[in-house]
Amino acid sequence: MEFERDIRMLTEYLTVERGLSGNSVAAYSSDLTDAAAFFIEKGKKSWRVLDADELLDYLQYCAEHPMKSSTIARRLISLRLLYSRLADEGCIEQDFTAVMDSPRRWKILPDFLSEDEVDKLLTAYSTSEGSLEMRNRLIVELLYSSGLRASELTSLKVADCDQESGLLRVTGKGSKTRMVPCGRPALRILVRYLTSARPELAEKNPHAPWLLLSKNSRKLNREWVWSIIQEAAARVGISKNVHPHTLRHSFATHLLSHGADLRCIQEMLGHSDISTTEVYTHIDPNGALGVLRRLHPRR
Repeated sequence: MEFERDIRMLTEYLTVERGLSGNSVAAYSSDLTDAAAFFIEKGKKSWRVLDADELLDYLQYCAEHPMKSSTIARRLISLRLLYSRLADEGCIEQDFTAVMDSPRRWKILPDFLSEDEVDKLLTAYSTSEGSLEMRNRLIVELLYSSGLRASELTSLKVADCDQESGLLRVTGKGSKTRMVPCGRPALRILVRYLTSARPELAEKNPHAPWLLLSKNSRKLNREWVWSIIQEAAARVGISKNVHPHTLRHSFATHLLSHGADLRCIQEMLGHSDISTTEVYTHIDPNGALGVLRRLHPRR
């Protein structure tokens, strides 16, 4: 079959002439095998008869199922490698993938909540109905107020919370530490939680260092946080697929729409590369227009 033959041709080229690792070659081959199955189901018999629109249809299919933006970007890389090689070998007249957006720019916009939806979500847990309810309210507040990853939230220790300055010492990817501000509403609940709820949760393990504890005084894990956010969305009738990262995306999107500097958002999110943060500039064009009209000298 022509699909398989061309994939073998590319993998041999990448291995022998480009000297790529076995893992990289296997990843590209797997991507192309998946794409071939999609086109075979559509009645196509070869890579060589496809056009740019058909490749974009496949990438759109990947986005809708859904896959991570990084996975889709790699699949586009795999297709570009293949078509570049087919063009070099004279198998096709022109490599039309060369003018497609580069994977660095081809982004899937992250899901986020509107400000009204966040306000609604924050009412899901009461601060007056027991320690677990207050803890869960604090979880929602901190994820949105400080844009934390679930793993960063569960790794917070009591000693990482500076109540006077309103800053959190957060350990992110690569064990890098950063200081992240905590919004005033979240800080008020944090103080109440530390005073009244956490001592009760820590009864079975009074020396536990972790900020967030289970009813058995154990450290919460990411799965617990995920389920707490899912329950919050269900309680207030939000039908979107809400998860901890949704609140992180909402945090960044809302800051940007209110005129925050992209570099500041990058620092708070702990992104090592500004291009990762730039995805949020594509989410709210009306907000960007408002900033331009308010701040540009030639507005």
